[in-house]
Amino acid sequence: LSNVGASHIASCFRFNSSPPLTYVPWFCGHAWGINSTNCYLRIAEILRPKAILIENVPGLVSLGKGTVVEAIYRQFKRMGYAVDHKILFAGHYGVPQMRFRTIFIALCDGGKIDFPEPTHNAQAVANFTGAKELCLKIPPLFSQHLSKQATVGDAISDLPELSPGEALHDIVYPVPPQSELQHILRAGSTRIYNHACAKLGKANLERLKYIPQGGSWRDIPHELLPAGLQRARRSDHTKRYGRLHPDAMCSTILTKCDPHWGSFFHPTQDRALSVREAARIQTFPDRYIFTGSLTEQFEQVGNAVPPLMAKAIGEKIKQLIA
Repeated sequence: LSNVGASHIASCFRFNSSPPLTYVPWFCGHAWGINSTNCYLRIAEILRPKAILIENVPGLVSLGKGTVVEAIYRQFKRMGYAVDHKILFAGHYGVPQMRFRTIFIALCDGGKIDFPEPTHNAQAVANFTGAKELCLKIPPLFSQHLSKQATVGDAISDLPELSPGEALHDIVYPVPPQSELQHILRAGSTRIYNHACAKLGKANLERLKYIPQGGSWRDIPHELLPAGLQRARRSDHTKRYGRLHPDAMCSTILTKCDPHWGSFFHPTQDRALSVREAARIQTFPDRYIFTGSLTEQFEQVGNAVPPLMAKAIGEKIKQLIA
């Protein structure tokens, strides 16, 4: 971005950014001792788009005891933009995943800023700073008019079986779509790609025998647990070595589906999730093909904003700038 000027881009209606949290100080310019030429908003200031969208993790709200959010607001107001932010829950927009994201929307022409209303009656515990004030809530009487929450089974039940370490690429669908979500994600695709998962060691394969659907490390015999978990309290590491339940949502998809970091074991097969399954849970359409090594593919999936969530936000911004 430091080498981009006005001559490189003719015009822009909407400007999106999802910077890594470790690089959030870019946004605050001199307030954080960062040269303004490295600032993301320098480009926005040149282009003057009608709308600016910024996405990040919920932890951004509490970063610097709230000073980062204050600095973001100051920057936008200095540029003449109205700005507001909320913490949105991906499950509210048909994503079968307990994923929260901080969303900033800024408008060049001012005016009231709205965020997309939930379309699905999904519930999750939000136990982070700002949850009470910033998360959208579903009124009880409104919930009956919403679609049911999407589940892991809705996302992946039509995909073929895999063995640990196996990779299937460019294959036909073995069964018709089993859910409305699968109809959506299959649109424009006739074959399955990126259905590949990591190998599992003997220790993890043995542990898997004891983990039921919806279970976790607590179901594994003590002598089979990794050393760190043998010393853990029962209230710790609640999602590690978890097996997904087909009728529930998935925890946040990370940049690697490693069982040591969350619930990433398949609901009915003794293996970890494949790239395609993780992508399905993120609501990537099947026509989107990932490239690179297996590690790189998982990183691409885990770092992304869930497409159905992004669509809801994009459609709302389109209304705001119409």
